[in-house]
Amino acid sequence: MNLSGHWLASPWRRSTVAVLAGALPVLAFPAPSLWWLAYVALVPWIALIRSAPTAKRAAYDGWAGGFGFMVGMHHWLLPSLSVFIFVIGALLGALWAPWGALVRHFLAGTPSRGRIAAALAVLPSGWLGIELVRSWQGLGGPWGVLGASQWEVAPALRLASVGGVWLISFLIVAVNVSFAVLVTVRESRVPAVAGLVATAAVTSAAWMWSPRPDTGGGTRIAVVQPGVIDGPDRRFAREEQLTRDLAGQDVDLIVWGESSVGFDLGDRPDLSKRIAALSEETGADILVNVDARRSDKPGIYKSSVLVGPDGLTGDRYDKMRLVPFGEYIPARSLLGWVTSVGKAAAENRRHGSEQVVMNVGHGLKVGPMVCFESAFPDMSRHLAENGAQLLIAQSATSSFQQSWAPEQHASLAALRAAETGRPMVHSTLTGVSAVYDASGQRVGPWVGTDASTARVYDVPLATGTTPYVRFGDWPVHAALLVLAVWGALQLAGRFRRPAPAPRVPPARTAHGSPARPGR
Repeated sequence: MNLSGHWLASPWRRSTVAVLAGALPVLAFPAPSLWWLAYVALVPWIALIRSAPTAKRAAYDGWAGGFGFMVGMHHWLLPSLSVFIFVIGALLGALWAPWGALVRHFLAGTPSRGRIAAALAVLPSGWLGIELVRSWQGLGGPWGVLGASQWEVAPALRLASVGGVWLISFLIVAVNVSFAVLVTVRESRVPAVAGLVATAAVTSAAWMWSPRPDTGGGTRIAVVQPGVIDGPDRRFAREEQLTRDLAGQDVDLIVWGESSVGFDLGDRPDLSKRIAALSEETGADILVNVDARRSDKPGIYKSSVLVGPDGLTGDRYDKMRLVPFGEYIPARSLLGWVTSVGKAAAENRRHGSEQVVMNVGHGLKVGPMVCFESAFPDMSRHLAENGAQLLIAQSATSSFQQSWAPEQHASLAALRAAETGRPMVHSTLTGVSAVYDASGQRVGPWVGTDASTARVYDVPLATGTTPYVRFGDWPVHAALLVLAVWGALQLAGRFRRPAPAPRVPPARTAHGSPARPGR
């Protein structure tokens, strides 16, 4: 595959191709869900970078591809952020510039077997380094981590229980590098095939020997999804009606979506009483989500609040990780102008300080998260470490109903369940709502964005500790170690490299002309 032809000599054409190639992996995620595409989606991008005439051009190709990936993955934010989405894409896309230079360093020309073997370790490690940096909340969080595209693939979910979504990302990039070498460098097919075989062996070993959750017992969870309803009073009335329909269905917990209550319950005891009456009527505690200005402290919070038949139980979790621009504007004094071109937060919401495990009756311990937080593997892992038997994410994607966002968001819960070995409930205001067992498999059908309903799920519980919960983000640590070792070796090689020998001028004859060597 030769991508160095005359047509790509134009920098603008080459950058356009890089943007399109970088956006290709987005099709592996919901809604298209072409999960198999992830294993070859990076090949055109890698082949393009490999053909770059200079390391600087390879870095530009990496940057352009990263821009395409970021904008493609977050394209549904365009109505909210307007042109600012392209600014964010350009800033985050720059993270792939060093990766582009690495791709060219290892794969340009006819790489040796040793260089290809090193590429199969260093290039996936570099990709994980990018995912780690952009997973910081202030940069948008880990939305669109490459491994998350495999949320419905059973072997990949098993890998998640061993090394989290990070291990899946590492292996996907390794497979793409192997395929790229296979189709672009005929002389290096043996190490490329060896890389594919090694990846298959790792996946098979994880499938065979990784521990499975020990299932035992179960619980009945009801999800209340009112649908798109304008106004907090009308929404509350619909949630109340749907919850009342659950009476007599023997549920253990009822979960409402994010922002299901638009008033602080301390200021509205009438609403607290109405929810408590529903709890008594249904025989189950109700986990609501309050999005309102607090009566006991300054600022607006998003909080998971548990209500029982006697009223507020005292269990409350304040959302810790807020959505940049959607719930707060980073450096508002500098970036506050974003509110004039999009639907960014007019006022910064406040964040909580610690995660909470709640006892909801019937001996069940649940760990709540709010919306965006289900994208962070460490949050669900910490809840499992702290004794949560069931993970819950309360979400609302009503601003993005006709986009890929609701399905992308619902799919993340499958990864969190598989990573922790704990079932997870993803309950939304407007869909998609979903429930997964401790292996990440669906429990019952999704509740789509066109539904206004209450649905009951029989959720099997599980015990035991997955390797990911026990050892944490070890694939990321290993990747950083690989990059550090490679960097140290490169630096040491420069110091060991001998200085060039001084140039000796040719001998001259008596007449001053250079002497010719004898025959």
